Amino acid sequence: MRTGEKTLIIIPTYNEVGNIEKLIPLVLKQNPGIEVLVIDDSSPDGTAKAVKNVMARTERIHLIERHEKLGLGTAYVTGFQYALQKKYDLIFEMDADFSHDPKEIPRFLDKIKDHDLVIGSRYIRGVNVVNWPISRLLLSWAANRYTRIVTGLPVKDATSGYKCFRREVLESIDLSQIHSDGYAFQIEMHFKVWEKGFRILEIPIVFVDRYEGDSKMNPGIVREAAWMVWKLRFLSLFRRL
Repeated sequence: MRTGEKTLIIIPTYNEVGNIEKLIPLVLKQNPGIEVLVIDDSSPDGTAKAVKNVMARTERIHLIERHEKLGLGTAYVTGFQYALQKKYDLIFEMDADFSHDPKEIPRFLDKIKDHDLVIGSRYIRGVNVVNWPISRLLLSWAANRYTRIVTGLPVKDATSGYKCFRREVLESIDLSQIHSDGYAFQIEMHFKVWEKGFRILEIPIVFVDRYEGDSKMNPGIVREAAWMVWKLRFLSLFRRL
């Protein structure tokens, strides 16, 4: 992070009332220049109300409430569009469930000085995942291996959701054409950044399974990701990205 750069951390939420009020202060604590944007998909558990309670204490928090559960991918696209409109220089993706440690944020801010996209990787140094069942771990590891083989993308954790973009990267991508969700969304974004020749760096993180609430993983997310890697491969061959 360079002097004067505006930083926005985007956190999509759905039923994260048990986490979000604890997470936001820890995120803001990492750097005085950080602001947070929560995008809530009309959580029935009162997540948006909890965010508003924290907002009353600082102007560094922003909230977009959507009228229904629209998915992770569209939440991030909405956040990216907001960040570009408001002229933020650095834009993060981050989960709301504490699987992404806020204390890693300063490392991202340091490394992004010389790169365009910094990805928090679970697989850059062995396997750094805590509290996942072996079936989920094998699925994630295999999905990333499969992605590298099919697409050629030189990223070991292509499904990671903890990362920092420079605004120029997001400006170069037609966000209106991003419709994927979950794993597929992360793979699609990473692939497009790589295809455009931006500087990508993976840094090791430890991923800890959520503290509270339920996982959003489902078979549809896996199927979409499996199809996405082939779609990206063919679009790349015909220079249609």
